[in-house]
Amino acid sequence: MTAIVRPADDADLPAILAIYNDAVLNTTAIWNDTPVDLEDRTAWLAARRRQDYPVLVAEDGGSVAGYGSFGDFRPFDGYRFTVEHSIYVAEGYRRRGFATALLLALIERAEALGKHMLVAGIASDNGASVRLHARHGFTETGRMPEVGYKFGRWLDLVFMQRRV
Repeated sequence: MTAIVRPADDADLPAILAIYNDAVLNTTAIWNDTPVDLEDRTAWLAARRRQDYPVLVAEDGGSVAGYGSFGDFRPFDGYRFTVEHSIYVAEGYRRRGFATALLLALIERAEALGKHMLVAGIASDNGASVRLHARHGFTETGRMPEVGYKFGRWLDLVFMQRRV
């Protein structure tokens, strides 16, 4: 793997959109049922930029292999030092180190922004993500049974966190 992790630019939005919609349609990584359009992802990127929050892409040979970002954990002042992150990797690039590269870069960005805690909300059936986070110092701090519903079944949510 020769991943280059860099800030996303507008030209990356079609690839980010494709990765996002694949996760919506084929995985329990995103608990939405309906794909979004380019306008939605453009607005999302603009919102992250306004908050000075990173949107990073992992690039492999000129192709976007995955992306990651973080945003406010909750919209109240008391949570201003806690962010929740997401990482998504395109199907052909999974289990090749791209998620690790993105996670490590997000941890660096959170530290640079003076954040205290990084939170991951993971579907309990996503063992690869749970293991990835555990390998990088995240601990499970909560498990919420059957709080989500997708693909005709109830989903459990695992919260993991790491002090930055």
